[in-house]
Amino acid sequence: MDSKVIKIALADDHVLLRTALSAVINKTGNSFVVIEASNGNDLIAKIEAGNVPDIILLDLNMPELDGYETAKLLQVNYPNIHIIMLTMYDTEPMMIRLLQAGVKGFLRKDIDINELQAAIHSVMKTGFYFTNNTTGRLVSLFSKSQEHSMLMKSMLSEMETRFLRWVCTDLTYKEIAKEMHLNVRAIDNLRDNLFGKLEVKNRVGLVMYSIRHGIKTF
Repeated sequence: MDSKVIKIALADDHVLLRTALSAVINKTGNSFVVIEASNGNDLIAKIEAGNVPDIILLDLNMPELDGYETAKLLQVNYPNIHIIMLTMYDTEPMMIRLLQAGVKGFLRKDIDINELQAAIHSVMKTGFYFTNNTTGRLVSLFSKSQEHSMLMKSMLSEMETRFLRWVCTDLTYKEIAKEMHLNVRAIDNLRDNLFGKLEVKNRVGLVMYSIRHGIKTF
C-alpha cells in the first residue's frame, strides 16, 4: 500500500480550506488530490466523468447537496470509495446517520497534518478511522471473528433484536419506549444489558453491531 499513490477527493464549499488541505495532502508524497468540489453535485459529476478517487474528504454542511445526502448516493453507486466526513459536530444521532450512510471515519476541520495522514492510511488499511472514546469501540466490533459474531447474534432475544431495529432509527430512547409499549426504565435496562452483552459503550456501538449483523431498521 505504501508504494501506491492514494487518490483523494475534497468536497467543501470553503475554497480556502480546500486549498489548504490540498496543499498539505499533495506534500505527503503518497497521496494526491485528484478532485476539488464545492458541493455534492459538483463532486458526483466529476466522479461520473471518470476520475474515481480512493478516499473522499467530505464536508457535512454544503449547499445544493450536503455531505449526508452525498454519502448516501455514493454508497449506492460507488461503494468502494472510502468516505471521511469533515465536521465539527460529533453527536451520537448525527454519527449514527452518517455511519448508516457509509461514512468510514470522522475528522474535525481543525486537524493537524499528522492526524490527517493517520486517517488516510487507516481508512486505506482497515476501512475505518475513529479518533475518540465516542467511536473508538467501533474498531473492535469489526475485528470480531465470524464464529463470535454468529454466537452473539444467537444470544439475542426477540425483544433485544426488535430494540436494536428501533435503535437504528432517529427516535430517542423515550420514543422507542412508546413504540415498544414499554416504560423508559425498561428501555434503559434493555439498553444497558445490551451494552454488556455486545461489549459496546454507546448507541453508536449498538447501531454498528446491527449493521454488521444484518439487523435492519424499521
